[in-house]
Amino acid sequence: MRNFKEDLTKIKAFAFDVDGVLSHQVVPMFPNGEPMRMANIKDGYVLQLAAKLGYRIAIITGGRSVAVRVRYEALGISDIYMGCSEKMSALKDWMGRHGLAADEIAYMGDDMPDIPVLQAVGMPTCPADAADDVKPLCRYVSPFTGGNGCVRDIMEQVLRAQNQWGADHTW
Repeated sequence: MRNFKEDLTKIKAFAFDVDGVLSHQVVPMFPNGEPMRMANIKDGYVLQLAAKLGYRIAIITGGRSVAVRVRYEALGISDIYMGCSEKMSALKDWMGRHGLAADEIAYMGDDMPDIPVLQAVGMPTCPADAADDVKPLCRYVSPFTGGNGCVRDIMEQVLRAQNQWGADHTW
């Protein structure tokens, strides 16, 4: 098995599912059927920091919520793939548009639709409460659950490994 910490130094890009990763697995519903997702502020901080540092970030979700697009665009993420019932085509498009190699990508997913993407990237990760079929496929299982800082966890580890965490950044 390769050295996990050493492999963190190779990561140039991150991709994330939304429900169960960037938000909780339980999603309240508005009367019109629209889901109301909550977002973790610490996840948001590291997402915008990584975007400013030049890391490529993609959101790949089966959902179609306008609020999701607005939230992540506000954090500086422009590669947002919504309505993805099959996520591999979105991953391939994103990789091709940015010239990314699979071993340069960390992906965090939590359920069955994420499995093909997890198997395709160099750093497959998941939250602590991911589906049982997902966990064995991951190089790293965060101790944090979806919506509770699992994104911050993996991104902070990468930034620390690359001496980008806590650096004096002036924007």
